[in-house]
Amino acid sequence: MLTFFIKARLGSFLIFDQLPCFLYDMRYPDSAGCTKNEEEPNKVITDIPPSGLLPYRPGRARPYLYSNNEVRQLLQAARRLPSIHGLRGPTYYCLLGLLAVSGLRISEARNLQTEDVDLKEGILTIRGAKFGKSRLVPIHPSTRKALADYAARRDRFLARRPATFFVSGRGTRLDGAEVRRTFYFLSRQIGLRGPTDSHGPRLHDFRHRFAVEALIQWYRSGQDVERRLPILTTFLGHVHVADTYWYLSACPELMGLAVKRFEDYWEKQS
Repeated sequence: MLTFFIKARLGSFLIFDQLPCFLYDMRYPDSAGCTKNEEEPNKVITDIPPSGLLPYRPGRARPYLYSNNEVRQLLQAARRLPSIHGLRGPTYYCLLGLLAVSGLRISEARNLQTEDVDLKEGILTIRGAKFGKSRLVPIHPSTRKALADYAARRDRFLARRPATFFVSGRGTRLDGAEVRRTFYFLSRQIGLRGPTDSHGPRLHDFRHRFAVEALIQWYRSGQDVERRLPILTTFLGHVHVADTYWYLSACPELMGLAVKRFEDYWEKQS
């Protein structure tokens, strides 16, 4: 019942082969300039620009990495959601499950068109995503079966094939605010959030979990991460590879694996 999100593995269906350099993002070094010392022309001193001179760059929120058990609990709770029409539970079960195994943004999943879900080939077409980019996202056979079961139940209930894949009981596209409220309800129900917490794990963290799990799997299996990273960048719909490198510093386990790989490399060179 809950196997489709566990079985999906990025390395099992991505066969592209690209060439990046495995480097940290060096485009944004520390904000320091150099000025000449008039008394000692050959001496360079560091000058820190005054506050407010450089544009503000907001920091990213630290991602919450769901455990497999937490994902299971969320999906089980989603299936038990009360509904007068019987479609709410299956809808949120499949929506959250797809987020967990595909790395889609919640807006991409909500806007997913029925005609863009190819259940025969196991391909999702994501159109007009962030920055107007479109991409193809392959899905695991177990995910394809779960989505096919949902689509059949949805079409029987509505007596028609809706435009958007995930729908409300009225057959309309899911409302973003309602999706978030439902997710907060489920999170509190299983203890991910306290009864009055205004902050906690987010829907977007499913995307972070997907990326981190893929990178950890590649490191642990000894694969060439630097060659595979652009695959993950394309899969997630990132504009720059640097956006994907960010996960190395965001997850201590990934950073540790990267450092160990680097140390092993230099030990072999010495």
